[in-house]
Amino acid sequence: MSERPYVLLSCAMSADGYIDDASPERLRLSSAADWDRVDAVRAGCDAILVGAGTIRADDPRLLVRSERRRAKRAERGLPPDLTKVTLTWSGDLDPGARFFTTGESPKLVYAPSRTAGGLAARLDGLAEVVDAGDPPALATMLGDLAARGVRRLMVEGGGGVHTLFLTAGVVDELQLVVAPFFIGDPSAPRFVQSGVFPQSPDRPMRLEEVTRIGDLALLRYLTGAARG
Repeated sequence: MSERPYVLLSCAMSADGYIDDASPERLRLSSAADWDRVDAVRAGCDAILVGAGTIRADDPRLLVRSERRRAKRAERGLPPDLTKVTLTWSGDLDPGARFFTTGESPKLVYAPSRTAGGLAARLDGLAEVVDAGDPPALATMLGDLAARGVRRLMVEGGGGVHTLFLTAGVVDELQLVVAPFFIGDPSAPRFVQSGVFPQSPDRPMRLEEVTRIGDLALLRYLTGAARG
């Protein structure tokens, strides 16, 4: 894949690798200090991507929260918020989700050919739906984002999306925050699902930075993803 954005994958997980528990309420794995750090990372990117499942489960806004950072982006000639991106296989997206109703920046939905037409009609005026093939091809999506001027893409979940990007070998940087507790519930969602990953004991990621954020640990890895 010769033309694609730099991909930064950001995630917070428990000490045993879970990104949520199985209760109806969203589990808070992070802290105010870490949320502010993540906001700063967002402000340095061009687009932010989550899967359709994350939109359904968490209803995220995916905005830059700090007014100071928003103003600095504007001073650089950038929109205050990032382009929002999602990918869906089923087309099951609520037009009333905050992904679509908050922020002035473009919203992009990559969908398979069989659902793209109907989804475009339902999201008319809210988002641009892009036919990514059947099944949707990650290379098509990343190439389209690069053609739109996205140089730096932040990926924020969930586990299926993490697995898709990591197994495809297109993640350049991983920022992983580890919370100081365990979940221990096999029915809860994990950081990644089963898959064949490019990294292995013989080909590990490079640990670039370790930062303490209160009782949280930020591990920043460079993955060695091949660039075209």
